[in-house]
Amino acid sequence: MAWIVLLASAVLEAVWATALGASEGFTRPVESIVFVVGCILSMIGLERAARTIPIATAYAVWVGIGAALTVTWAIVTGAEAFSWWTVLFVAGIVGSVIGLKVTAPKPEAASADA
Repeated sequence: MAWIVLLASAVLEAVWATALGASEGFTRPVESIVFVVGCILSMIGLERAARTIPIATAYAVWVGIGAALTVTWAIVTGAEAFSWWTVLFVAGIVGSVIGLKVTAPKPEAASADA
C-alpha cells in the first residue's frame, strides 16, 4: 500500500510543479490554489509512504517520477520542445525508479502495520 501512496504522491508532485509553472508568479488564482493543495497532499503522501519505505528510497522515487511526469507533460502540451535525448534521459530516470523498487528492502512486519 505504501508504494501506491508514494506513486499517487509523485503524481501530485508533478501536478504542483506544473501548476507552479503556470501560476505566473502566483498571479493566477486557480493555478496557485492547485499548487498549494497539490503540494500539501503530495507532502502528506510522501510522509505516509516513508513510514514504511526508507526515506532515501521514497524521496528518490517521489522526485524521479514527479520529474519524469512533469517533463512528459511539458512535451505533450508543447511547453517544452521534443528531443530524443530528453526521452532517453527520462527513460533512465524511470528505469532507476523501477530499480529502486525492485531492490528496496522488504518492510518488517511491525512497520507494515504503520
